[in-house]
Amino acid sequence: MNNSSSSRKVVVIDGCRTPFCRSGTAFTDLRSYDLGRMAVSGLIHRTKIDPGEVDLLVMGTVIADPATSNLGREVVLGTQLPDSCPAYTCSVACVSSLQSFLDCARAIQTGDAEVAIAAGAETLSDAPIRYRRSVRKRLIAAQKARGPGDYLKLLKGLGPTDLLPEPVALAEFSTGEIMGENCERLAKRLGISREAQDEYAVMSHHRAAAATASGQLTRQILPAFPPPRYKGVRADNGVRSDTTMEKLAKLRPAFDRKLGTITAGNASYLTDGGAAVLLASEEAAEQLGLKPIAVLRGSAVAALDPLEELLLGPAMTVPTALDAAGLGLDEVEVVELHEAFAAQVLAVLKVLDDEEFCRDRLGRPAAVGAIDRGRLNTWGGSASLGHPFGATGARLITNCCHRLEAEQARHGLVAACAAGAIGIGLVFERIDGGSE
Repeated sequence: MNNSSSSRKVVVIDGCRTPFCRSGTAFTDLRSYDLGRMAVSGLIHRTKIDPGEVDLLVMGTVIADPATSNLGREVVLGTQLPDSCPAYTCSVACVSSLQSFLDCARAIQTGDAEVAIAAGAETLSDAPIRYRRSVRKRLIAAQKARGPGDYLKLLKGLGPTDLLPEPVALAEFSTGEIMGENCERLAKRLGISREAQDEYAVMSHHRAAAATASGQLTRQILPAFPPPRYKGVRADNGVRSDTTMEKLAKLRPAFDRKLGTITAGNASYLTDGGAAVLLASEEAAEQLGLKPIAVLRGSAVAALDPLEELLLGPAMTVPTALDAAGLGLDEVEVVELHEAFAAQVLAVLKVLDDEEFCRDRLGRPAAVGAIDRGRLNTWGGSASLGHPFGATGARLITNCCHRLEAEQARHGLVAACAAGAIGIGLVFERIDGGSE
């Protein structure tokens, strides 16, 4: 599926985010609700938008908290946005807030909204814990128990292991395979070495560290003061400026212990964070005095084979999104790709430049082309900045649009893969005289 935004222009006003923090560290006492509220409130303050002008909020998240099952609506009720603002929650794995953005964009294109907020939030520090099915059935039955005898009957047949909680499900439901296991097979199939993966990871961390030191990244980050100490957090805390090939070489493979190439050092890590993007129709932006950064030029969504193509979503969506925008890959100066694993990014780069793959799988007469590493994730990516599932998409859009401004580039590309073998690609064009 692809879409051209030529009918009614959708513009990006600005984007921002909380710091991205390793799970179990600075944000361990915060919920996805708190992180989403921080991002949306910060965006409203940053853009000076009248909250009453926002027609829609769509919030991406993956691991839902039952207490805030419609996270988007709860964020509306917990911020400056009016109670009358419609909101809902979107869950499409790692592309959740990219899908949130597309939903908002389509609402604007159809005239159902003029101004919207696409956001995402995730905490892996406080993921809901489930007990095993045998225990859950008894707990439900316990609601009808009338005395000690009934309770004792419910305990019959339970063993010690039944009382152990289930780990958070990270495996694909359809295949039973963990994404890292799938990526190992992909790396082996395409001949992507451990050395190449580690080199990419070192580059990601060093670029993120440089962008942080220069202020390019901190410009988009909202200072946070999380409980219980309320000590200020002003930067991502997972970036390792001192990462070297020698250090990464010492790490053991995470999934294939004997022959594996994927390690904790060349993959993204569990992260807490929130991000938000303000978008509007071109007419509404002008009427409200908002200065947009970029205009959406094209988009694409793809659904693939989860066994063999789980991580190749960007390879399917990049050429289609570029077609929708009427552009070639060589015309794009800013590229932001999600880094679930270094091997996954390298795989996407390899197949896009492979004539056989592009002919057989994409139906194209030639390779899409090579993505210049000098244009790719120059401020770091998910491998270094972190990957709070629901917030990553909004971070990618924010990075892309801010890089367009900073580099005075014309066209930017965003693409990501997701569990379930989903891919989303977006193309943006810089608007002169944006948010600064």
